[in-house]
Amino acid sequence: MNHLSYLEKLLDGVDVEWKKLADIFQLKNGYTPSKSKKEFWENGTVPWFRMDDIRENGQILDGSHQKVSESAIKGGKLFPANSIIIATSATIGEHALVRVPFLANQRFTNLSLKPGYKDTFNSKFIFYYCFILADWCKKNTTMSSFASVDMGGFKKFPFPIPCPDNPEKSLAIQAEIVRILDAFTAMTAELTAELTAELSMRKKQYNYYRDQLLSFEEGEVEWKTLGEVTRLITKGTTPKGFVSSGVNFIKLESFDDNQIKPDKFMFITPEVHNKELKRSILEEGDILFAIAGATIGKCAIVDKSVLPANTNQALAIVRLSQEVNVKFAFYYMQTTAMTDYIARFNKTSAQPNINLKQMSEFKIPVPSINEQTRIVKILDNFNTLTSSIKEGLPREIELRQKQYEYYRDLLLSFRKPMEETA
Repeated sequence: MNHLSYLEKLLDGVDVEWKKLADIFQLKNGYTPSKSKKEFWENGTVPWFRMDDIRENGQILDGSHQKVSESAIKGGKLFPANSIIIATSATIGEHALVRVPFLANQRFTNLSLKPGYKDTFNSKFIFYYCFILADWCKKNTTMSSFASVDMGGFKKFPFPIPCPDNPEKSLAIQAEIVRILDAFTAMTAELTAELTAELSMRKKQYNYYRDQLLSFEEGEVEWKTLGEVTRLITKGTTPKGFVSSGVNFIKLESFDDNQIKPDKFMFITPEVHNKELKRSILEEGDILFAIAGATIGKCAIVDKSVLPANTNQALAIVRLSQEVNVKFAFYYMQTTAMTDYIARFNKTSAQPNINLKQMSEFKIPVPSINEQTRIVKILDNFNTLTSSIKEGLPREIELRQKQYEYYRDLLLSFRKPMEETA
């Protein structure tokens, strides 16, 4: 693809009209049918989508969404087939094109074409342009108990109509853009799938090697509970509200493959951090450990660069004494020993959890500091090849995705009137 000239050739001599989002689309929020009414959730036929069902690449997870009965549908709340849902709070910007009539929860806004525009757009073109809209949403949020899109600006977001005076040519241009992006999407997905499969295999090898390296026989080393080798085991609290900037607030959503991602932080005021949440003020070297939900056991080490910071009740704070190398404990808390330990307390629970007392009673091996350091060095080197975003396969996958996003955004970068006169 000649990325410098292709779009100009495709739109050579073609006008582009810009309309406000609210002029083109009917914008409606979703809702959650009453959980207390079993008849809404039994033998359902209508798809109902949650945040967990949609991914940043615009894909719906196969078979993950729930279905509700037609009796659960409120008037006017059934979204039409071939329309878009986009998250305007919580996981902002994630969106999908849904081909059948459906429902979605209140975190989503539905974009369905108004009658006067039904023959103006290719639905897949709308889906691709919503990646541009998603980027705008992430940069234009307001804060309360969670992040939400500035809906005033959302309604005014400019949406392009190529060749507005020639509907047939307009649809042909949109179809060509969709064809190119579909092909590029498929190619990128195939390459990413191959790299991901290779990465998955390497991670399995790494996990096996890690567990072997951290296996000790009784009598070979001293065993102690976490409570015996820590200065603190506690958890945080959810504040009453968040702000647009301030002290970093780390939630489980800020984790990515046992690393803390600053771009997914929320924020609290220094006053809340130092007074209301002073029990959970984080320090460098703290281990954050998920103690509830589907991602129980996920953990990360707090780096100095993210401080000052705080956290909520879904994450335990494990602050070790000098007797144990932080990375050594971190690696051991990811082994099958911890997985098996958690399972002991959740044999009949649909929502797994582990409390702080149970955390403090988990036993870890305590070899000499020199031996801990040796093991950590080996695992650090191996971990770089399987998890580092700076090296190895994860870096290659990230580059593939960035390359795809670059060309996608370039192909959708229509010239606006202010750019024409600049």
